[in-house]
Amino acid sequence: METLLGVKIGCLFALLALTMVCGLIPICFKWFQIHAATGRHHRVLSLLGCTSAGVFLGAGFMHMIAEALEGIKSEMQSLMIQNRTENEGNSDDADPAQMEYPYGELIISLGFFLVFFMESLALQCCPGATGRSAVQEEQWHGVHAFGLHSHGHVPSPSLGPLRALVLLLSLSFHSVFEGLAVGLQPTVAATLQLCLAVLAHKGLVVFGVGLRLIQIGTRPRWAVFSILALALMSPVGLALGLAVARGDPDGGQGLAQAVLEGVAAGTFLYVTFLEILPRELAAPEAPLAKWGCFIAGFTFMAFIAMWA
Repeated sequence: METLLGVKIGCLFALLALTMVCGLIPICFKWFQIHAATGRHHRVLSLLGCTSAGVFLGAGFMHMIAEALEGIKSEMQSLMIQNRTENEGNSDDADPAQMEYPYGELIISLGFFLVFFMESLALQCCPGATGRSAVQEEQWHGVHAFGLHSHGHVPSPSLGPLRALVLLLSLSFHSVFEGLAVGLQPTVAATLQLCLAVLAHKGLVVFGVGLRLIQIGTRPRWAVFSILALALMSPVGLALGLAVARGDPDGGQGLAQAVLEGVAAGTFLYVTFLEILPRELAAPEAPLAKWGCFIAGFTFMAFIAMWA
């Protein structure tokens, strides 16, 4: 038991250190600031941004949404069977219509529409804050300088900070649950396997978050604070997992966790498709190279999903 506890404490510090290092790299080095880059440097940063977008897409579909759907389905089935057992004394049967209802998809959609409502409310309260920044105007005019056509509008900078906040919150929820899962593992081998899988994809995801914060013009002080706050989430979850493993978990805890993961997955889905992907696809330069970078990022996350 002491060996298992020591391994989990080591995983706690590994998660904290890796998240901080990977998240602070694009913030601390000016080379990653795309608004100051030109020529080949700008092209490399653009492709790096596409790779991080592929990582976000893979993290959303292969990790957050998949885990949320599995957890919600399992918890809802257990809850329905338990209620039916208490009401009718039948432990085997449950209403097929209720069992097959897509509760997971509904909860994820609620998370999606929650962020949609927040943005609509922000725009309703501040209707004049929809102008583009100087950097975005420069990029937009550069796209049309030779008569090229873009398939979408550059996202409004008024929404960039809000969507960055939503991205951080959804990843924070997910990081807590990842740490919780590591803390609940019963053996040293299972703990190490899951921790390595989390480390492998978390490093790239947090690097992408740091890169995204710099590209939307977040002040370095706030960007560093955001990464530090995000870095603490997995260790907090792991500590909670250790506490739960030593006590008696509450019966409704699993359902609450699954619902929160579903809402976080929905918010992450919204930010990925309405903020990250449109921003990377706004300029039509090197479309095949961008496609390859998207696929590379997504493939890596899909590969890691075999163990995570």
